Amino acid sequence: MSEVRGQTSEVGGQSGLKEVPASDEEWRRKLSPEAYAVLRQAGTERAFTGAYTDTEDPGLYRCGACGNPLFESDTKYHSGCGWPSFTETVSPEAVELLEDRAHGMVRTEVRCARCGSHLGHVFPDGPQDRGGLRYCMNSVALELDGCGPSRLAGRPAGQAGRGCQPSDRQLGFNRAISGVNQW
Repeated sequence: MSEVRGQTSEVGGQSGLKEVPASDEEWRRKLSPEAYAVLRQAGTERAFTGAYTDTEDPGLYRCGACGNPLFESDTKYHSGCGWPSFTETVSPEAVELLEDRAHGMVRTEVRCARCGSHLGHVFPDGPQDRGGLRYCMNSVALELDGCGPSRLAGRPAGQAGRGCQPSDRQLGFNRAISGVNQW
C-alpha cells in the first residue's frame, strides 16, 4: 500500500470525515485487525460474510477508514458476487483506480482518494443500463451513514437528499433482478 495521501489534520467541519493518520502505527491503533488487513494491506474479506452484502438501508456509504463519501445507496444492487456492489461512485474524485496484477490476473483496484485505503475492485460486468460497472467493495471498508435524525438535521422537510429514500430507478432495478419487492 502506498503512503497515506494526507497528514493527520483537522476535519474542517465536513460532517462524517475523520482524521487521517500519518503513520502505519496510527492506522493499526485506529482500525480493527480485519479492517487493517483489508483497508491498509489490500486484503479481501470472505464472500457473503460482510455486514453490507445484503443491506438495503438507505444512506451514504463512506470510507471505513476516513469517512470520505463514496457511494449512495440508490446505486447499490444485488450482483450475487458476495460483496456489496454499486454502479457508480458519488463522484469520480471520490476514488482512485489502479491496475492490480496480483494473484495472476489483471483487475482494477479501487482506493479511497482521500486516505489511499483499499476498498475493493471495479469490473466491467455491471448492469448495462446503469453504466456497465460493478464496484465490488469489501463491507469492512465501508460505513453506512444512514438516514437517521443526525443525517437529516437541518434539512428542510421533504428534502432528505439523494440516497435517503430509494429512487424509482433503484426500486425497479432491484425488483427486476431479484423478482422480489426489495423495499
